[in-house]
Amino acid sequence: MIARTAIMLAAALLCNAAFAGVEEAVPSCYDHKLGVTVAASSTELFILVDQTTLFDATLQQQVADNSRLFMGPGNAFSIMTFSAFSQGHYAQVVSAGNIEPAIAAAARDDISKPVLNKFDACAKRQPQIAMQAIGTALRGAFAGANADLAKSDVMASLKSMSSRVKNSTASRKIVLIASDMLENSSVSSFYENKGMSVKNIDGARELKLAADNDLFGDFGGAKIYVIGTGLLADDAKKGSKYRDPKTMRSLLSFWNQYFQKSNATVVEIGQPALLNNISLGR
Repeated sequence: MIARTAIMLAAALLCNAAFAGVEEAVPSCYDHKLGVTVAASSTELFILVDQTTLFDATLQQQVADNSRLFMGPGNAFSIMTFSAFSQGHYAQVVSAGNIEPAIAAAARDDISKPVLNKFDACAKRQPQIAMQAIGTALRGAFAGANADLAKSDVMASLKSMSSRVKNSTASRKIVLIASDMLENSSVSSFYENKGMSVKNIDGARELKLAADNDLFGDFGGAKIYVIGTGLLADDAKKGSKYRDPKTMRSLLSFWNQYFQKSNATVVEIGQPALLNNISLGR
């Protein structure tokens, strides 16, 4: 009971850290002279970077490349990092912004040309500003990774960050997780051989542990993509080691069920890379 209370308290503290105010990275182009209000984003992309996982240049680039697909009007983004409740690495928003929707054609006729020209010039710059902000945030997130951290509270971190996803006003929510997805906390560990290999986990047991420790989140119906599943510390330096297919199947099965119980749908879990880009379809 004491251990569960400590976990729940840590999760609450992590949640507060995750939602601390972060300055909008993309200045708004809307002002009162337009006479119209900005519409809600149609899509928001959430990139969650696990700083206990080391990614090679190829995997880092895949995260960046997929973010570029969302650099159009009506798309918002949030970049978050996480790892453990201790050692100064907690969940936090490191960048967020919104590429604002275009003004409806009918409304443009009622706006003076100088005001409209100013808006159009501003809106044209927003995708570039957003991409620069995402690039800076991702470089910092990957540079801050440390495989020597003693713990990786993956489930508790995901639960915490899921509330930001759920609370998004966007009609479509996409979550891209950059993580090895290897839990190593006071609740459970997905490692064996002193962290040198991935354990063939018992999915039913792990789901019960997650339920008993209140570690399921609510992603508000988001679509989930993962890059980095099953990576070990030496992979980024020496190349990926062999993964037993049975071990990987048990890991993927667990996370599919975890996200299902957390009100989300898994589209693809990369092992470690995605085989397909994130879908832009509605």
